[in-house]
Amino acid sequence: MGIIFGAGINGDQPSKYLKDRLDAGILLYKANRINKILLSGDNGRDEYDELTVMKNYCFKHGVDTTKIFIDYAGFDTYSTMYRAKHIFNIKKATLITQEYHLNRAIYIGQKLGIKSVGYSANSGEYLGYKYVTFREYGSIFKSFFDVLRNREPRFLGNPIDINGVSNYSKEDKR
Repeated sequence: MGIIFGAGINGDQPSKYLKDRLDAGILLYKANRINKILLSGDNGRDEYDELTVMKNYCFKHGVDTTKIFIDYAGFDTYSTMYRAKHIFNIKKATLITQEYHLNRAIYIGQKLGIKSVGYSANSGEYLGYKYVTFREYGSIFKSFFDVLRNREPRFLGNPIDINGVSNYSKEDKR
């Protein structure tokens, strides 16, 4: 199982960060390094829907939609990993994101009981990379306390069996 974290969109196109994460996940999928993909991102407003952009991108690049699962409430890294464990019952995963984010994502996954490894999606230069790298220090601090108090995400929902039918459908927003 590969988990791809949302990272912003520009209209109906992924941001450079997100495109590189999706491309890395698609590469791992096509190389049979992962057999399924969990897309996790922000779908909290009608005018901002990372997940439709993410799943359309995967579909257009040859990923079998029955192998794509959608986390419609992955508003932050901790929520994504918590929901991966408690909603999707994921026990081990390859976390696909940029280098600045990998250690925190792996840390949270391990602390929540998901055997986690990382795959760097870094590809070329990123606008604002120094800023997101700096901001990561605050996020690490927050994650430590999220893990410590076992914070429950705002949205949970019904369990989704990753060994069952994909929840790819556009109408299935939990």
